[in-house]
Amino acid sequence: MFRNFSSQLAAAAVGNNKNSDGDKKTMSPTLRSDIYTAVDQASSWLAGGKGGGSLPGDGMSYGAVLATIQKHFPDTKIGIDSLGNTESEVAIVVGGVTSMVLEMSRWEGMAGGMAMKTWVDALGGAYARIGDDDGSLRKATIAKGITRGINQNADVSLMTKEFTAKIQIITCLKSLITRVYGVGSEEARRAEASLSSKFI
Repeated sequence: MFRNFSSQLAAAAVGNNKNSDGDKKTMSPTLRSDIYTAVDQASSWLAGGKGGGSLPGDGMSYGAVLATIQKHFPDTKIGIDSLGNTESEVAIVVGGVTSMVLEMSRWEGMAGGMAMKTWVDALGGAYARIGDDDGSLRKATIAKGITRGINQNADVSLMTKEFTAKIQIITCLKSLITRVYGVGSEEARRAEASLSSKFI
């Protein structure tokens, strides 16, 4: 499922960035605004929505953010095997929004870096707002989904080749792992090692 999702993102990005002659065109005119819409939608959904009315893993409340992702990656779907699975839903949404930001960085490196910081800050803030009322299991499952979304679902081939912007993006993503798992934890070290091997 996750390998297929990554290849779907890559295929969609290629299709969205070529004209009928197969030549690359400019960045989608709505990508920038759609990124910030998706950031708001995803962070609200992740934290449980207003009044806790929507939750990752409920099998339906991801619809709004998924629709925004699909404007740029139309093949992105949450399949039957992922429906109602908290970790899988989170991974697909996080991977999709992250790939939108990486796609922006292809065209505007520094703007993409700033967008990644906004996304990481929103994601970290949403994660911090998740309550532990039902114990740590739900929060731990969402943490796995976030990490999986970045390390397995996001399409790194979309990332800018500009050195400074690339370093900024990688640094932002590493800081998110630390915020989710804590400084020096075994989970953080494993996740950061996986991220480094993929993104560098």
